[in-house]
Amino acid sequence: MGTPLAIPCPHCGALNRVPAERVGEHPNCGRCKQALFEGHPAELTAANFEAIVGRGDLPVLVDFWAPWCGPCVGFAPVFVQAAGRFEPRLRLAKLDTEAQPQLAARFNIRSIPTLVMFKHGREIARQSGALNAAQLQQFVEGALARG
Repeated sequence: MGTPLAIPCPHCGALNRVPAERVGEHPNCGRCKQALFEGHPAELTAANFEAIVGRGDLPVLVDFWAPWCGPCVGFAPVFVQAAGRFEPRLRLAKLDTEAQPQLAARFNIRSIPTLVMFKHGREIARQSGALNAAQLQQFVEGALARG
């Protein structure tokens, strides 16, 4: 068995240790028994942000958005499809800046949508504006290569 990866559960926040070679086998949380990866972005709030973004070994790509934002709504299907493509290599998550203004301010979000890639809770890349699938792929690959 290889080195285990620490993967936070998007449902209960528990930190799970999963052998690296078994991450792609649809592991479940040891605490709440729900899937660690479901092929769609996790919803972030002030209550679960640190547990999901600040802990764990996988990079986390956060889409800072708002429901009234046309480009955000247009980008949402691209982001959802990307979750199915990129998991379990990285976690995708969405943060509603209108519902969570303190987190938007903490990360100095000035325009939406804004994508921020985190690794071990530290920002490693940022991109503002809606992207198509190819642009999103390019952003993710570049961020992972740098981070």
